[in-house]
Amino acid sequence: MTKCKCEKRNGKVSGCIVVHDGRCEQKAAPKKAGLRGTKFYKSLNGYLATAYAEGFCEGEGATKGEQLAAWQYLVDDGSCWKLQGWFGRTAAALIEQGMIEKAIEKGKVGA
Repeated sequence: MTKCKCEKRNGKVSGCIVVHDGRCEQKAAPKKAGLRGTKFYKSLNGYLATAYAEGFCEGEGATKGEQLAAWQYLVDDGSCWKLQGWFGRTAAALIEQGMIEKAIEKGKVGA
C-alpha cells in the first residue's frame, strides 16, 4: 500500500488520501448518507468514474467530492478490483481511511 506524506511525517493517517501523482491531501470524512445519494454519483458510468478517479479528460480539475464519488462508484460496481493494481490499492486505502464505504452486498440495498 502506498504511504502518504502525512504517514511518513507523523506515523499516522488522519483523513488524508494519496492521489495519483503521490501527493496527499487532507480530506473530511463523508457523511453517512454521503456519496451514493449525490446527483453526481448517479450520473456516473464506468468510463466517467475512471476519468474522475484518475484525473484524465473529463476528470481534470475535479473537486475532491467528485473524486471520492467516482471512487465510491468504482468500488460499488467492482471495477476498481479489475483495473490496474493502483486502482484496487487506492480503493482499499480509501475504505480503510473511512473516506468511502465498502460496496453494499446485493439484496441489502436500503437495509
